[in-house]
Amino acid sequence: MLLTTTPTIEGKTIQTYFGIVSGETIIGANFVKDFFASIHDIVGGRSSSYESVLREAKESALREMEENAVRMGANAIVGIDLDYETVGANGSMLMVTCSGTAVKVL
Repeated sequence: MLLTTTPTIEGKTIQTYFGIVSGETIIGANFVKDFFASIHDIVGGRSSSYESVLREAKESALREMEENAVRMGANAIVGIDLDYETVGANGSMLMVTCSGTAVKVL
């Protein structure tokens, strides 16, 4: 399955447009990660624990979108857009959504 943020795929011809597909993930970050992230906020640097959660959520949303496209008969998704948002009490959860157009390319 080809996944791209561009509307076309170089060297490929879009034969069929199946429609919009999407994937969503909401994932929580626990208090231990919150604690270590607050330390990073004070002393500086990157928060690898939050980066890991963010990566996991993105991969889960993309996987769900890809599964939806496969069910439609697509072999690629073009025009992918990823959105990140915090939700829940005090922004304690991370929501990642993605959408794109399921297509068949030759």
